[in-house]
Amino acid sequence: MSSQTYRSTRATGEQAFSFEETVLKGLASDGGLFVPSAIPQVDASTIEKWSTLSFQELAFEIMRLYIKESEIPDEDLKKLVHNSYSTFRHEEITPLNPIDEANGLYLLELFHGPTYAFKDVALQFVGNLFEYFLQRKNAGKTGADRDVLTVVGATSGDTGSAAIYGLRGKKDVSVFILYPTGRISPIQEAQMTSVLDSNVHTLSVKGTFDDCQDIVKQIFGDVEFNKSHHVGAVNSINWARILAQQTYYFYSYFQLAKKVGSDKKIRFVVPSGNFGDILAGYYAKEMGLPADRLIIATNENDILDRFLKSSKYEKGGDVKATLSPAMDILISSNFERLLWYLVRNNVTKSDEKAGETINNWFAELKQTGSFTVPQEVIAAARKDFDSERVDNQETIKAIKDLYTSNTTKYVLDPHSAVGVTASYRHIAQDKADNVAGVNYISLSTAHPAKFADAVNQALSSIEGYSFDKEVLPEELRQLSSKELKIKLIEKADVELVKSAIIEELQKEGK
Repeated sequence: MSSQTYRSTRATGEQAFSFEETVLKGLASDGGLFVPSAIPQVDASTIEKWSTLSFQELAFEIMRLYIKESEIPDEDLKKLVHNSYSTFRHEEITPLNPIDEANGLYLLELFHGPTYAFKDVALQFVGNLFEYFLQRKNAGKTGADRDVLTVVGATSGDTGSAAIYGLRGKKDVSVFILYPTGRISPIQEAQMTSVLDSNVHTLSVKGTFDDCQDIVKQIFGDVEFNKSHHVGAVNSINWARILAQQTYYFYSYFQLAKKVGSDKKIRFVVPSGNFGDILAGYYAKEMGLPADRLIIATNENDILDRFLKSSKYEKGGDVKATLSPAMDILISSNFERLLWYLVRNNVTKSDEKAGETINNWFAELKQTGSFTVPQEVIAAARKDFDSERVDNQETIKAIKDLYTSNTTKYVLDPHSAVGVTASYRHIAQDKADNVAGVNYISLSTAHPAKFADAVNQALSSIEGYSFDKEVLPEELRQLSSKELKIKLIEKADVELVKSAIIEELQKEGK
């Protein structure tokens, strides 16, 4: 039975938040991110038992280790898991596609949820969690006595629509999603703004994703605003998202190990911007998943790649607009969680002192734009992680190469193409080093239909290719004819955003 509690990465004293508090708060009041007090350890016999489970059964077993039964009883947790994944189009939820078995490359398709993006795996669960906790808190309450949650999030594309689809129509929850005007794909914008439920609000902010993310963090840091409106988070800063994403690392590993043999090395390659997706892999590995390496695949916004190569965490100029916009991020929020563990385990040996170190580093980042970690920290990071930087030209090439070399004419989205490019670099290096028996699971984070410009740039010159016939699902085609609801924020300013939130809440009667 779990005895798990949670604390902030910036806490310098003792802390013990419950799972419910952690999920509903989202971001700690000191600006830190919540982490579990201990990462559960899973022995070989348990791993063996888990290898035969369905995705839903496996999700329950993993989540049970992080959530006390006194907080969510078994039957309730099973129902939450079942309801969260009943909306997916594929019976395996996250199927493994053997796109190049000769080279040991497999694609983990994470886009079979309602918004065609990997964020659905977590946010369908998070939406149901919010509703579950609020219904329990509000039992017997009426009117102004009821607890309400104002969910505020920033998106560089897919988080917003996944959050909206996870929260639309949920009682006692209002959701506000900030996105950078003109910097997400038209389909992504239409997915969000075509949801007309009264509790859903999309705020188009003139600025970058980092501007939006910074505004969200300022809102979480505003004590009075939080007190008045009970702000909650759906971005990957919310621990429940990282928890839910751990399942597909275990599940895909088991599927591939059955195929190639459990003695073979299996590495995960993850397109990464905010570091949440690959962080879930780190937790899985720390729990006992026998994966060999985790490979960070970045685009030209390469703070993570530069860090692993230099030990310096540095913003490095302005955000570059690339063909993989969900990764167009200067500061990777979730990276703070990894740094906390690396410091705690390798330098301070103390939760409180690790919090002090993280506090100092991020204050330095805010003041100077960078900080450098000690040798023990970067050495520990390199034990688990490698990294690659992939540019726009290589992204286009990967989409075209796979389409033309594969008899099924498989189409990658640009983020998944970044991962596939990184995978092939490592495959080539394995061959050069005469290393055999390595297999790669490259995470495919979104359906290609969501990124028409990049896909067409790669494939439109190929005779017979048709985006409408080969790529675009009917459900997404219909978005172009739907009514849209957008509120434009003329400047990336926290006060303008807070005013918009208050105005919309008043319209809802909250």
